[in-house]
Formats: sequence, structure tokens, C-alpha cells
Amino acid sequence: MSEATNGANGPAEALLSVNNIEVIYDHVILVLKGVSLEVPKGGIVALLGANGAGKTTTLKSISNLLGAERGDVTKGSITYDGIEVQSLDPNELVKRGVIQVMEGRHCFPHLTVEENLQTGAYTRRDGNAAIRQSLAMVYQYFPRLKERRTSLAGYISGGEQQMCAIGRALMSNPSTMLLDEPSMGLAPQLVEEIFEIVKELNVREGVSILLAEQNTNIALRYANYGYILESGRVVMDGDAKDLAENEDVKEFYLGVSGEGRKSFRDVKHYKRRKRWLA
Repeated sequence: MSEATNGANGPAEALLSVNNIEVIYDHVILVLKGVSLEVPKGGIVALLGANGAGKTTTLKSISNLLGAERGDVTKGSITYDGIEVQSLDPNELVKRGVIQVMEGRHCFPHLTVEENLQTGAYTRRDGNAAIRQSLAMVYQYFPRLKERRTSLAGYISGGEQQMCAIGRALMSNPSTMLLDEPSMGLAPQLVEEIFEIVKELNVREGVSILLAEQNTNIALRYANYGYILESGRVVMDGDAKDLAENEDVKEFYLGVSGEGRKSFRDVKHYKRRKRWLA
């Protein structure tokens, strides 16, 4: 597997490692076909690909949320901080520092914004003072949430709901966040604002981030490293800047070419590394 890098500092220690996993739904449908990736400590890694490529399934495999959808990791392993975690309960994984922000935000509509945020701290055992400190931190990063803290979450805007979902995840005091399509359904200005905050959380709070996104352009602007999924396989990976300049990536995902979208498998000169067979 290619070694992830952390910006200009060179290769970084892998905090999260996904090693050649296969995922099957309903004991029949093979969705992931040997996916491997790494998230270095303190890094931002983008998981890119079209709708249906397997991005959400990869995140749910890591956060152990496949069971609710009759999915199973049938091969491979997932390690976090040196320990295999694919058999842990989701709440135990949250206690270890891994939290997922689901696609579609999933705020509790009949709770206020602040009540939604407080639900993110349900696994914590470090006392009310520490939780209040985390709430103050969330409001520092998301001042709009502080303004709307008494509003019902079901009546705030989509951008505010996305902020609430990220803030709720922060309340668990995570070391790693899995963000699933944070730009979905949001205006470009809001997308930029949320990604700027995510970058600040990474730099100032040291939160490692695995980001699943269809918006390849913005994801590669903020990530250090990227993996591209197609039909349940990683077909390309590399430094974010290199991927952004890659001609195939430009054509397929950045809309630079006018020839229409194709599959990587249609490009004869593209020699993808079949890491899922390694």
C-alpha cells in the first residue's frame, strides 16, 4: 500500500489502517472488494468517487455501523491506534476516539440545537466541567450554533444542521472524525465555510479526518492525501496535490474534459495498482 503523507512533513504514522477489506450485504452482495487505506495521525485524507462507489460503506465498516444494514466485513482487518477494531461495538469505538458524521446530518429534529450537541457526549465519563468546556469549544468554532442554541434542530437551515452534526461529533472528544459527504445539498459558500472549520479543527485541535466526498475539487483542496474508489475498489491514490493535477482525475472528477465521463477502466494508458490483490 502507498504510504500516506502529512503535508510537507513526509510520511506520517498511520493512526487508522484499513487492510484489504471485503464487505458483503445480505450474505450475497459484494460491495467492497479489497479496500485498503490509511489515515495518518493529524492528517486529512479524502475518499473520493461517484455515488455508489463504496465510500459510505467504507466509513460504516470503520465505525462498525454495517450491522444495522445487514452488512458484514468478511475479509481483511481494520486497526486503530495499533488495535484491531472491526469486532468492537460502535459505542466502544466512540470511546476510543472514532466518530462518524453521517451523510444527511441526522439531527434530532424535536430537540434544540444545544440538546443535540449534548447527546454527542453520552459516552464520556470525564465530568460535567469537561463537557461544558467542549460545548464552549463547539460554539467557538460554530458561533451560528450558539445563536440558534434554543431553536429546534428540525427548523434550522441545512448548513446549520451540518454544523450541528459536526459539533455533536466534537462533543465526544474524538481523535478521528469520519465525515460522510459534508457538502451534500449545501450552497457553495456554506461548503467553503464548513471545510474551513474542518481544517481548523484538524490544525488547532489535532483531529485526524477521513473525508468521503463526491465534490472532488474542494476535497482535494483541503486534504493531504486521497484515495479514489470505483465499484468497491481503490483505483488510484496519492498526495492530494498530485491527484488534483492528474489528467485522468481532472477528466473524470473535476469536469475539465469535454469528452464526457468514463470509467478508469476505459483508459488504456492508466495502469492502476491492484492493491486489493496484494
